[in-house]
Amino acid sequence: MAVTMSRRRILTLLAGAGAAALAGCEPARGRAPAPAVPDPLLVRVDEGLGLLRGSDRRTIPRAVATADGTWVFATAPAGPDTACWRFDTATSHTSPRTVLPGRWVPRAVSADGTRVALTPTGMPVDGGRPPGREVTPVLVADAGGVRHRLDLRGAVVPEAFTADGAGLFVLDWLPATAPDRYRVRVVDLATGTPGPLSTRDKAPVPPGAEEEMRGDGRQAVLAPDRTVLYTLYTHQPGHQHTRDLVSGRPGDAHAFVHTLNLRERWAYCVDLPHPFGESPAVGHAMAISLDGGRLLVADVSSGTVADIATEDLTVRRTVPQPPGTGAAYAAASDDRLFLAAGTTVRALDLTRLTGTVDWPVREPVTGLVASRDGGRLYVGQRDAVSWHDPATGRELGRVPFPGLVGVHGLAGSA
Repeated sequence: MAVTMSRRRILTLLAGAGAAALAGCEPARGRAPAPAVPDPLLVRVDEGLGLLRGSDRRTIPRAVATADGTWVFATAPAGPDTACWRFDTATSHTSPRTVLPGRWVPRAVSADGTRVALTPTGMPVDGGRPPGREVTPVLVADAGGVRHRLDLRGAVVPEAFTADGAGLFVLDWLPATAPDRYRVRVVDLATGTPGPLSTRDKAPVPPGAEEEMRGDGRQAVLAPDRTVLYTLYTHQPGHQHTRDLVSGRPGDAHAFVHTLNLRERWAYCVDLPHPFGESPAVGHAMAISLDGGRLLVADVSSGTVADIATEDLTVRRTVPQPPGTGAAYAAASDDRLFLAAGTTVRALDLTRLTGTVDWPVREPVTGLVASRDGGRLYVGQRDAVSWHDPATGRELGRVPFPGLVGVHGLAGSA
């Protein structure tokens, strides 16, 4: 599966008073003091990731974070080898550096922040299609050093860890030497053996019935309890779900949400109704409610929001909205769903998905994040982040951050 899209890129970064001493992590310089950001925020920048905490601004080029922004694994070259360390964004505690033999970059971190999967430098890290290859080296490390060295057959990309840390979900691209599609598999870290996922009823997937996905997913979100990863896919020509392959019925999915249970190791696809998937992929976005019970998927091009119940993985309803244009982004607070496209942000009542209030921002939106207390909506824009009153859209503050291209989310607690 892939996160923003792509699923990967559950990302981020370093911070704290001692972080400036870490190689590759530098405070932003040469600018007048900026206003203090009310909540610690993780952003994506041209060279990697960035942290805004109060009036402090820091960047680091090679790092990956947990979805909740609490833990970060970072790397830096150390001669022919790689230095690796873990950072706690809530306490600013940094683990001792360990040295990994060879040059590596982090690709996926476990939801609890204890383990990281790394691949050799030179491999794409943006979630795009990898170059063809017969073998993919993968390191699994923790704050104490290397725990597993894997040489996986084919063009393989680490995606996420199982909830117990004993397995690694990977994207297995096919055919290995000229990839054009991929399937999701799970590697047993103790043996290094890859295998298929289970079906939703926990039955093994029969040979030949593993789903193969073409193209990248648009976006991924992790459930609040860290046990389920949801990835939005659009425009999947000729795609058939495992349930279609097993039953022999033809599939015709234009858009769906791939649901990956990290604890029980099963996968299931929630099909989205027409017109989802008919318009450009960038016009789709997804957010999860704070309690994890609802998944909201928007197609701003057609002006449609789908409300998915995560308990039974069904689309309960679709609600029409005024259409928009441009790349779409979504975020949820305790009582509102926020959607953005172009230079317009829309606030909806989360229960009814109506009562829209639109407001303009200065530049095209590159991300949305709601504060934990619901009192602010952060809006990523070109080279800056602004924050707004979620009820009226009034801009409450704005800070520049040169090179900013997106927003990951909130960092650990302040």
